Amino acid sequence: MTSHRDAKIVETWATNAAAWISAVRNRQIESRAQVTDAAIVDVVLSRSPSTVLDLGCGEGWLARKLSSFGCEVIGTDTVSAFVDTARSAGAGAFYQLSYDDIVAGKLAVTADAVVINFALFGHESSEQLIRAIPALLNARGVLVVQTLHPLVACGHRPYRDGWREGSWTGFSAEFRDPAPWYFRTLESWINLFTTAGFTLLEMREPVYPMTQQPASVIFVAGVMR
Repeated sequence: MTSHRDAKIVETWATNAAAWISAVRNRQIESRAQVTDAAIVDVVLSRSPSTVLDLGCGEGWLARKLSSFGCEVIGTDTVSAFVDTARSAGAGAFYQLSYDDIVAGKLAVTADAVVINFALFGHESSEQLIRAIPALLNARGVLVVQTLHPLVACGHRPYRDGWREGSWTGFSAEFRDPAPWYFRTLESWINLFTTAGFTLLEMREPVYPMTQQPASVIFVAGVMR
């Protein structure tokens, strides 16, 4: 069941879809250009998947990149503008599905890897989605999640789980009406995976080349058998 905060997250992404597509395609987001885009591609390819599900795929850049390495990719997003843009660029099959739809079993496919790249901003919605992922994985398949590094994203706030106010600081003036997002500690992220039936196989912390500070954290998890 979508909470009012989770609904606000979706509303904000729909409002800012055009600005986001422009920012991604023109490589205007420094952290992505310098570190995180290459980091998620490297991690996924290190697992040699033939098939990939990209949940929260946005305008489809990751699907296109993985397709160029021979992966068969299916992408989903709840924002119609993202799905339409991804479809027009090709290199995968794209479907407009919310996380509630996926939890309800409306995505009747399985893959060698399920990737969620900076697309887990909610509380209950994220937990419900992670619990539904095992049914989407082939035998020995993996879940790959890249998200903000908790130690950096925490800022000067107390280091504990909870909702935070959104911000478009560092983005262009085209972005507006930021949504809240749910902060999780590193321990909380790991507990989220283990309680959903996963074993953490790998954790990477990509860093900025100049500052050597973490740009993100990437989790790779497999289903407990």
